Amino acid sequence: MSFPFDPQYGLITVRAELEGPSGNAVLQLALDTGATSTLINVGMLVSIGYDPALEEERFQVTTGSGVEFVPRVTLQKITALGQEKKGFPVLCHTLPASAGVDGALGLDFLQGRTLTIDFSNGLITLA
Repeated sequence: MSFPFDPQYGLITVRAELEGPSGNAVLQLALDTGATSTLINVGMLVSIGYDPALEEERFQVTTGSGVEFVPRVTLQKITALGQEKKGFPVLCHTLPASAGVDGALGLDFLQGRTLTIDFSNGLITLA
């Protein structure tokens, strides 16, 4: 199954559905093949029942502005690009409104699959 994107826009965004303890959310995530881990905006996670502040362990993340330590929560379920993953861990971080996305879909989500990005036709396939 292929999913459309705008090859003229620059940033490739994909629709993702998250399932949490108290609800579901539909997000726009940047497809980030430079990120080893998937990262979701803290506010979105809190809105569906996760509390990243309760997580004791912190993980190192290198951002454009430096190194930070962020919590990680395990999602009940995430669906994106036609793939569903249960018990999927994601890093939690506050993103500025100017980011224009709710997080980044990283290599951990893509692992073990074949990702095809067709810029000529504006289609992404994850098989």
